[in-house]
Amino acid sequence: MIKPLTDFQASSVANATRRLNLWEGSVRSSKSVCADLRWLQFIRECAKQENDEPLAMLGKTERTLKRNVLDPIQKMVGPRRCKINMGAGEVRLFGQLVYIASANNELAVSKIQGLTLQGAYGDEVSTWPESVFRMLTSRLSLSDSQFFGTTNPDSPNHWLKKSYIDRATARLSSSEGLVTLDSEGIDLLQLHFILDDNPFLPAEFRTNLTKEYTGLWKLRYIDGLWVIAEGTIYGVFDPDLHVAEKERLGGSDVVIGIDYGTTNPFVALAIEIRPEGLHIFDELYIESPLTDSQLVDAVQDWLVTNQIDPDYICPDPSAASFTREMFVRGVHNLHKANNDVKYGLRRVASLLSQGMLTISLKCVSLLEEIPGYVWDPKAALKGEDAPLKVGDHCCDAMRYGIVTTERIWRNSIRGVV
Repeated sequence: MIKPLTDFQASSVANATRRLNLWEGSVRSSKSVCADLRWLQFIRECAKQENDEPLAMLGKTERTLKRNVLDPIQKMVGPRRCKINMGAGEVRLFGQLVYIASANNELAVSKIQGLTLQGAYGDEVSTWPESVFRMLTSRLSLSDSQFFGTTNPDSPNHWLKKSYIDRATARLSSSEGLVTLDSEGIDLLQLHFILDDNPFLPAEFRTNLTKEYTGLWKLRYIDGLWVIAEGTIYGVFDPDLHVAEKERLGGSDVVIGIDYGTTNPFVALAIEIRPEGLHIFDELYIESPLTDSQLVDAVQDWLVTNQIDPDYICPDPSAASFTREMFVRGVHNLHKANNDVKYGLRRVASLLSQGMLTISLKCVSLLEEIPGYVWDPKAALKGEDAPLKVGDHCCDAMRYGIVTTERIWRNSIRGVV
């Protein structure tokens, strides 16, 4: 059931008439719903005018675009008015042909080069390379071409903030209303949303959502602020809460997260999936340079000595030669680690904040590393969120094991958000 729009939500749809219109702010603040409604309204206007110029929709990946935008739109208007053909890279909305493309890397530029677009929609714009966004806006060359997009806040030095939002000629927010900004800027309307702009969220969900995001991510995704990444990444970590000794459970799944190194340290962490959360119960930390064959010997000896029978082994994505050596030795439960750094950091921080991640005192190196695991200030000045690449091997191994198997432990842990 579609709930009626609030006055502010309706105002954001009605006022999105600029060349560029960007809904930005907190997660679950209803910005996507409003952007979707305005996009559908725009397409229907194009259909009435019998305009045959192409339209386009871009997301970080085609999969996220489908999940975040196309599926909700199809649910909203029905499959007859929204016919999705992911194989062909297109969707029919109210009979209008709309091209679908990913914007996850520089190669996406080639997908939209040469087009003249009547309109375009962008999902998760801050995750795009700047070159893709610039190419897309250059394709909006008709007198009435428009762009409608959504994004969560990022660094204040991010290209989207500095080159576009900070140069907007108008801003709409629930606290200020519609405000005219620098007349010398670009024809962009910044539509700023906060969590309170979506009054339809259940109170329990709001509470859980606030628990899920901590530190930097709370400021950005809950408070809707464009703030710099600085300080300790896992500031929520508290030895009194997160260091514990637990007896192993019989029959529980065990994950091994591996950060690969031959000249740098090599780390393997053993993680048990329990009903109350994840427990990191053992570690292998090797500082001396070893060959791949020697590293595999060391890992197998460690597993046998500590009676660890892993269900999932998640090596560093760069560990191709090590992974191949493991496979040749008969180890087949290997899963290439998910290396989405920003998501992984947020996911680990969320588990810590919910009290669903504990670490044994046996993991000496990991416990030493966490307090000094900080944001890279040089990366922050370039608009990027990245950990300082010093003393990060254990934290990388932890992230690899946890994020790669999220689909597994999400079904096992009680109450995780």
